[in-house]
Amino acid sequence: MGIRRQQWRHVVAAWCAATVLAVAAADGRNNTSLAAGASAAPPSQGMGDGKAYHHVWPPMEIGWRIVLGSLIGFFGAACGSVGGVGGGGIFVPMLALIIGFDPKSSTAISKCMIMGGSVSTVYYNLKLKHPTLDMPIIDYDLALLMQPMLMLGVSIGVIFNVIFPNWLITVLLIILFLGTSTKAYLKGIETWKKETIKKREVAKTQEKICQKPEHTTTVIPVEHATAIPTGPGAAAEAKPPSDKATSVLKNVYWKEFGLLAFVWVAFLGLQIAKNYVASCSVWYWVLNSLQIPVAIGVTMYEARGLMTGKRVLSSKGSQQQQSTLKFRQVLVYCLFGILAGLIGGLLGMGGGFIMGPLFLELGIPPQVSSATATFTMMFSSSMSVVEYYLLHRFPVPYAAYFTAVAFVAAIVGQHCVRKLIAWLGRASLIIFILASMIFVSTLTLGGVGISNIVQKMERHQYMGFESLCKV
Repeated sequence: MGIRRQQWRHVVAAWCAATVLAVAAADGRNNTSLAAGASAAPPSQGMGDGKAYHHVWPPMEIGWRIVLGSLIGFFGAACGSVGGVGGGGIFVPMLALIIGFDPKSSTAISKCMIMGGSVSTVYYNLKLKHPTLDMPIIDYDLALLMQPMLMLGVSIGVIFNVIFPNWLITVLLIILFLGTSTKAYLKGIETWKKETIKKREVAKTQEKICQKPEHTTTVIPVEHATAIPTGPGAAAEAKPPSDKATSVLKNVYWKEFGLLAFVWVAFLGLQIAKNYVASCSVWYWVLNSLQIPVAIGVTMYEARGLMTGKRVLSSKGSQQQQSTLKFRQVLVYCLFGILAGLIGGLLGMGGGFIMGPLFLELGIPPQVSSATATFTMMFSSSMSVVEYYLLHRFPVPYAAYFTAVAFVAAIVGQHCVRKLIAWLGRASLIIFILASMIFVSTLTLGGVGISNIVQKMERHQYMGFESLCKV
């Protein structure tokens, strides 16, 4: 108990220190940040409508706005890290409506918060193992198969984001998120029922064992009873809970991590280079096209290993460990990755809102689905943060403060929910949190989008399709 109290004290102390440092930095740097932002670099493709961009950065002062925003951000980061969706659907409206940032700055700071939450969540998950298998809780092969396609899809989606009118994007967001959240809720109910059946089977097995005094009684914790061992050697074959903390370095697959880092660096370099060429010029399309061989090359390397049996998507369970994927299955995975990225780039959301429910439909356990989705989101969000920073899209003190809030909130959320799952023996809680986050994001983002549409209609502003070459 003493160690846990010390850990909580360190968490609270870190959050308080981050608050003090951020406010202190704001006092000395707020004016210079605002002055520098006024002469910001030209907006990147997919972030503007061809007009001059003038940001709105409110002064950083301790008041009800920043306190309320911090509480909402803390709740959103805690739940978003558990569900594997980041929390952008809560961060963006909070930053725009409560703190007072303009929409583009709100999106940029939201990416900083998502990055902070995903980094802390990944570090937390690196200490955990798969709930039923002897492997890390993060499925590196699944991430390597889908992450390059996801980032390629994001680049395509950003182009459509420039072209499509705001009303169409809002309608698509509401329809897609309502459908996704409903599907996730149904999946959660289905998983809850399966868990209930397993808990009853375990209770009956333990009751039978207790009624036989000549046999050694082996009590199986309900929360880890995904498979009930039977037979004379049941006690010897039963594995200890795989949720125990292990070495971080042992849970990192460096080869796969290096390939993902290569994709990250390549896409980041191409995205930065695009900001210094004219839109629709020859070099613009050349730089866009170079993303295709990078994504396809890394994906085909992983796909070849999965089709030849050198690699396996073992996170789905022991039945799939000895099987290889067919070309049709690999193609479906890649298409889903591109589609998830395209939708994320089009709607301005992280891929976690699509990848989380997708992984669940593919049969990935909720813990692994959340951890893997957050792992992939760490790369995409950090790439966006670097690009936004180079374009002066956010004030550093504000971004540093809210990133620290999300960092701490993610750890607290993971710790509390893991304890709750271990106590109740229901991993379906992760699915319900995921579905709830998507539904709440539908209400907040949909409400903000509808409000903007009404304002444009009252002002008789143009609401048609835009030209990509207008910027």
